[in-house]
Amino acid sequence: MTRQEIIDELKQLLEKDVMEIKDEVDRLKIKFYSEESDELEEEFKELLNQYKARRAELAAAEAKKHAENLAHKRAILDEMQKLVEQANADDVMANLPRMRELQATWKSIGAVPPTETQAIRKAYQQCQEQFYDLVKINIELRDLDFKKNLELKTLLCEAAEKLQNNENIVEASRALQQLHDEWTEIGPVARELREDLWNRFKTASTIINKKHQAYFDNLHAKEQENLERKRVLIEQMKQINEPLVNGEPMNAKAWEEATAKVQEVQNAWRKIGFAPKKYNQSVYDEYRAECDRFFATKKEFFIELRERRKEWEQKHKEYLERQKAREERQREREEQRKAFAAKGGDNLRRMHERLKQEVKTAENNILFFTAKSKTANKLVDAMQKKIDDLKQQLAEIEAKMAEE
Repeated sequence: MTRQEIIDELKQLLEKDVMEIKDEVDRLKIKFYSEESDELEEEFKELLNQYKARRAELAAAEAKKHAENLAHKRAILDEMQKLVEQANADDVMANLPRMRELQATWKSIGAVPPTETQAIRKAYQQCQEQFYDLVKINIELRDLDFKKNLELKTLLCEAAEKLQNNENIVEASRALQQLHDEWTEIGPVARELREDLWNRFKTASTIINKKHQAYFDNLHAKEQENLERKRVLIEQMKQINEPLVNGEPMNAKAWEEATAKVQEVQNAWRKIGFAPKKYNQSVYDEYRAECDRFFATKKEFFIELRERRKEWEQKHKEYLERQKAREERQREREEQRKAFAAKGGDNLRRMHERLKQEVKTAENNILFFTAKSKTANKLVDAMQKKIDDLKQQLAEIEAKMAEE
């Protein structure tokens, strides 16, 4: 059931009598707060406030009505007591109709404050019995009332005995309480039958009450067991959170493993019923705090991780851009080197051809010189030296051309 479905069901419940939906509201409350908080929580709280306000309003109205009923019943008791005190042989028949009117009015009045219920019923029963016992009404009329009351109370005994077969012990207990209310409203039976009849009714009631007590004993034992199981799960959550408390480093894989463990704990928690009312809210709050601590820390970790990833991506992007720029510059330099090399090769070839031509020219010119004078000899030597220098330059250029 989603949180929205829980809210919709609560809205439908609020259309019913709020005094009859407490158990259902409590069930929805537990289901709702077993999930993580979200934007629906405020709407759910508002519905709960409406429920509490209407319940408080009805309770106040009911308390006021109970007080009014108590005052009304006390007034009836006062008048009934006067009839008992004034009863005599002459006016007993005249008082009997009024007594029955007062009894009918009494039955038509609703409940009184729980703290006054037992006392007011006991006073009423005593007043009835005093009237029937002390006023010495007509025996036949009294026997007729006794017979009618006997029939009614016998039916109540049979109804109480049938309740023993009701598997829903809570429902049976409520029905038994209603039978007890009806018992006290019915007048007395013949004195010699009162004790046996009451013992029969009490015996059937005792069986129901013992089952009811056993049911709640078992329920409380189960709630105590649930409390212990929930405390074990809280300890597991604390163990999962221990690295977080101690500030130990966590990576994404460790968080994934820890999250799986938390989900196992949460699934186990949802399968456990209520703990004792005294501890149910406090143990849930402790569990909720551990879960919140885990998920809040996990959220901070992954926010920081995303920021670091963004930073890494930006640095990687910048690196790729720098690398691309370096490759582009290297490519441009290589192209320039090739272009320069190509241009240099042309120059070397031209220079090589020029030097070859100069050597050839010098060798041709040296043939025109004679060695008959010192001046001619010096010219021949100078020309020969020039030829040697040109050949040296030519050899160097040829070496460079070979290298290129």
